[in-house]
Amino acid sequence: MIRRVVLLHGLWMPGLSMRWHAARLSAAGFAPEVFAYPTVGGGPEAALPRLVELLARAPAHVLAHSLGGLVALTALQREPALPVARVVCLGSPLCGSAAATGLAQRTLTAATLGRSADLLREGCEPWRGRAEVGVVAGRVPLGLGQFFGAIHGDSDGTVAVAETRLTGLADHVVVGASHSGLLFSAAAARQAVGFLLNGRFEH
Repeated sequence: MIRRVVLLHGLWMPGLSMRWHAARLSAAGFAPEVFAYPTVGGGPEAALPRLVELLARAPAHVLAHSLGGLVALTALQREPALPVARVVCLGSPLCGSAAATGLAQRTLTAATLGRSADLLREGCEPWRGRAEVGVVAGRVPLGLGQFFGAIHGDSDGTVAVAETRLTGLADHVVVGASHSGLLFSAAAARQAVGFLLNGRFEH
């Protein structure tokens, strides 16, 4: 059984934002490692070589929030031989973010996305990699993202549930949490642990 789990945070967040989930993983018997990267000034392209190097060291799973999920899948798409078995994305707009598109179109807010803008707006290619990928989406619409983009249907206030449904996922589940709330959601943590253990969520 793979115990190593690499955690990635989202836009504007520090590595510390993943410590709560790291503690839940530790309690479940996993060995978490937080990967911190500059989301605005550096962006995905600067982070990818370091992430690839980290993931290549030993077999691992990945748990990623928001932008982190996009970065993780991009790394795996570029380096398909990486020894990653399962990936759980928490509220990641894998199909592209309407909120990010709205922010990018406004002069006063475009710079806040920095070098992560393109990946957030465009999302990832349909998943065809070896790793099993699951998404935990939120349905509590509390967040500023809804004021910047046309978010349709159920959402976590920043990312629409539909934006998380990338073709090729192994499983998908929706929990009662907002986008930021996914970082501290007991339901999200339980689902994440279940997927890392079994490759499926509780439905």
